[in-house]
Amino acid sequence: MTRSTTDEAAAPPLPSPKERRRLREAKSLTEQQVAEAVGVTRATVRSWETGRTSPRGRKRALYAKLIAPDPKTRPKRKTKSPPAPPPVKGPEPASVIAAEHVPVSSPEPDPVGAPEPDPVGAPEPASASAAPDTSSPPVPATPPPPPEPEPATPPLSPDEAFDALYAHAAPGLVRQTYLLTGRRSLARESVERAFQLAWHRWPEVAVDRDPAGWVRAAAYEYAMSPWHRLRRVHRHPDAPPSEPARRALFEALLDLPPVYRRTLLLYDGVGLDLPETAAETEASTPAAAGRLEVARAAVAVRVPELTAAASPAAQSELLHDRLGGLARAEHVPVPSPAGAVRTGSENKARLWTRAAIAFAALLIGATALTLHTAPTYYEPPIAPPERVGGVPPRGGPQKLTPQDLQLQMALKEQLARGPERLVPRIP
Repeated sequence: MTRSTTDEAAAPPLPSPKERRRLREAKSLTEQQVAEAVGVTRATVRSWETGRTSPRGRKRALYAKLIAPDPKTRPKRKTKSPPAPPPVKGPEPASVIAAEHVPVSSPEPDPVGAPEPDPVGAPEPASASAAPDTSSPPVPATPPPPPEPEPATPPLSPDEAFDALYAHAAPGLVRQTYLLTGRRSLARESVERAFQLAWHRWPEVAVDRDPAGWVRAAAYEYAMSPWHRLRRVHRHPDAPPSEPARRALFEALLDLPPVYRRTLLLYDGVGLDLPETAAETEASTPAAAGRLEVARAAVAVRVPELTAAASPAAQSELLHDRLGGLARAEHVPVPSPAGAVRTGSENKARLWTRAAIAFAALLIGATALTLHTAPTYYEPPIAPPERVGGVPPRGGPQKLTPQDLQLQMALKEQLARGPERLVPRIP
């Protein structure tokens, strides 16, 4: 235990997963090159850059040395200056289809205008006309007691934290998934399924750096599964919007390949940056940028306003507004309450657990019965009887006559005459 603790303390520190990807791309290294240099697979390097796992031991040191920035390119240290006061920001407009982080617990603000406690034993101010009493020495005033600390806000329970995340992210995720699939019932089912999975793995989701992003990725993966085409309910998309502009944008989105549609929705709809979009779609940053350009060009054919935009930033802002308007205009089903989702996740986990136990018990019982009834030695199987045809009748020598029997007896009694060596010796 002491050795492992010492090794972890001596391990080189690593930057954040997002910074790891940026440093690797700054050195023009691919995931395959890093994997070959460290001695792991490409999927392991991608897992390190998405924050799912972290390297350890010798691989951690090799990885940290490989992505370490060049000392010559590091910026020079500047002299410290007094920090400027933070600017006062107004309330930011909440996006309809954007999901933000949900804190597990937040401290309550201090009450404004609360009366301060009067000091106990503080001397009253003396009147200006009163003369000091010189007959007795002055008595020192009792210092005021320190103010009582305010009670700390208790942390949220797992149920309360999950309900807060669900209330904050579920409505927006349903609208996002509707834009991704074009099916209202599938959007609601995907979001509820993703939150059920999140409650099942809540110890992992609660410590994730982006719980809303974790649920969003799970909902997108379930909604984009090709197996939904085999279901009659989700075989065809819902009716498109009636307004021509929104109808054109809706049809342009559904005509895109699923991966391109997801990249466009994450970057221009949700507002993620390019590295985060690439990490969530499990692609490299250049590949995500190429998909984004192709998707914008395909949408611009249906939406002429994108072609008239002056810059890519203007296109992104216009697409963000159009996607938000489309998500707000369409009526999507309201997700189930958070308590029902948690109960459904627990019931499903309980059902799968009982099914696994029943299957294991059935397998053990079948094995025990087979061992008890199986023979301990090999018995060759008896061939079933069959009628054989085409066999000739039984033949052989004829029955001996009385003369033949007398001759046979004579031969047995008398020995044959001839050379001595040819005479048989009968015992």
